[in-house]
Amino acid sequence: MRKYRIGVDLGGTNIAAGIVDEEFSIVKKASVKTDVAGGAEKICRDIDSLCRSVCAEAGIPYEEAIAAVGVGSPGIIRDGVVINADNLRFSGVPLAAMLEKLTGKPVSLRNDGNAAAYGEFATGCGKGHSSLVAITLGTGVGGGIIINGKIIEGSGGGAGELGHTVIRAGGRKCVCGKTGCLEAYCSATALIKSTVRAMQNNPDSLIWQVSRSTSLVSGRTAFDAMRLGDPIASGIVAAFVSDLAVGVSNVINLLQPEVVCIGGGISHEGDTLISPLTDAVIPMLCAPLATKILPAALGNDAGIIGAAAE
Repeated sequence: MRKYRIGVDLGGTNIAAGIVDEEFSIVKKASVKTDVAGGAEKICRDIDSLCRSVCAEAGIPYEEAIAAVGVGSPGIIRDGVVINADNLRFSGVPLAAMLEKLTGKPVSLRNDGNAAAYGEFATGCGKGHSSLVAITLGTGVGGGIIINGKIIEGSGGGAGELGHTVIRAGGRKCVCGKTGCLEAYCSATALIKSTVRAMQNNPDSLIWQVSRSTSLVSGRTAFDAMRLGDPIASGIVAAFVSDLAVGVSNVINLLQPEVVCIGGGISHEGDTLISPLTDAVIPMLCAPLATKILPAALGNDAGIIGAAAE
């Protein structure tokens, strides 16, 4: 019988699981909301249930055909334990062991940013290259570093936490407790907050035509209003791109990877984001730009594929 692995992308908002074959193709996937308030045990039960249900939907026998489960989780990961993940309220959670007990399968655990980075490296925008740094703009800002085909995890398991590099000393408060983190300025959550503040302060802005309520604002709302010619929205996008450029230029100056991959829903803006971002990055570099700055090719599938990889 053909064997598969299940990749799980555990996020602060959603849990996605996919059955992945040996060619890194997703056969079937499904998702549920992340019950952060329910705690680690509830999240583990939901992951187990999701893994089993996606197999049932695909007509693939879970017990016989699934060789292993891989999970990408936010936070610092070490030896199967989530040392700390602010968005999930995890601290010292032995997630791999908890899931092995429930699923009855070997479970590998890696940082979600690393998982997404490896997915893009293996089959996405980094395919054919030897080095890639991924920056994923979601509920938070994830990161992953691939050098010579290997994930760089660091001595304590915390390497690649690009969202918590500081781009403005003494700046906005971040969920991690520090101030001025890239995540506090360039996550989808931060962009939504900036858009909502602008709407509240500018009742005549065209942003209100794009989103009739502040509760309906997404990470793309400001971009959509910018395309309508709204100057307020244009200012929001410009500030967002400028802040992101600081983070990207720091990565390139430090590592000069072949590819910097920008992921998350905002990356679907494509050249509307990538072109001004590249223009803003270039003046901050200490050497001519030799790195390709590209939107993620796999979308939300990158985390699933990367988590499932052995």
